[in-house]
Amino acid sequence: MESVDVKGASLPKLGFGTFELPGATARARVAEALETGYRHIDTAQMYGNESDVGAGIRDSGLDRGNIWLTTKVWVDRFRDGDLQRSAEESLERLGTDYLDLLLLHWPNPDVPLAETIAALNDVRRRGLARHIGVSNFTVALVREAVSHSDAPLVTDQVEYHPRLSQAPVLTELRRQGMALTAYCPLAKGRMFRDETVTAIAERHGKHPAQVILRWHYQQPGVVAIPRSSKAEHVRANFDIFDFELSDDEMRRISGLAREDGRIINPASLAPDWDNAA
Repeated sequence: MESVDVKGASLPKLGFGTFELPGATARARVAEALETGYRHIDTAQMYGNESDVGAGIRDSGLDRGNIWLTTKVWVDRFRDGDLQRSAEESLERLGTDYLDLLLLHWPNPDVPLAETIAALNDVRRRGLARHIGVSNFTVALVREAVSHSDAPLVTDQVEYHPRLSQAPVLTELRRQGMALTAYCPLAKGRMFRDETVTAIAERHGKHPAQVILRWHYQQPGVVAIPRSSKAEHVRANFDIFDFELSDDEMRRISGLAREDGRIINPASLAPDWDNAA
């Protein structure tokens, strides 16, 4: 599997997300994902499953050094001191002594970003996380975060799929030398019956989900982290390395973006999103 190499980090381009996977389900799916071949696992403090994700990693029997592990700090822990303590608590729950990547989960305008980024840098200096980044940040917020950070920010994790163009953010991240990590990369299955996607899938003998993940995979600087509660889907989502989309197919899938394509838009957390040009 290819990786996105940015600012000293090497993020596997296909990872396994764990949002809304509870308890034993999270543990089992993480172990199965790693057994299938995934080497990138994504979780968050807010998911409430860090302990189970850590148990799944141990169940896999893989060496910790062969796994890229990401978690995210929730917005109520963004103050200096509290953020560092929250990172220590995440490490304890995950059963590891370091994170590969620690992200700010959403912007929090109630805490100065300079303070939060300084605390995030301190986590990295202390070796609790090898790399740091952000999530759900707009172009303006990415620029501000970068301006406050002594250490490189390696990624912005955002909703991204064929129905939602992230052209402004993706352009800015490439300019900054950062990766885009796509959550909700399959648009919650809402495109599995799209005529363009199904036609391309039939041509390649693949499921629409595999075509969409291949679309992500072929984009420079893009990482995708699909999640599933079903073991067969975990395996199927990894089966995207035996075919390639043509330039025309890539363009046709990208052309499916629409203005109302965003799915994740919580009123209490969402910033003023960038509109695609």
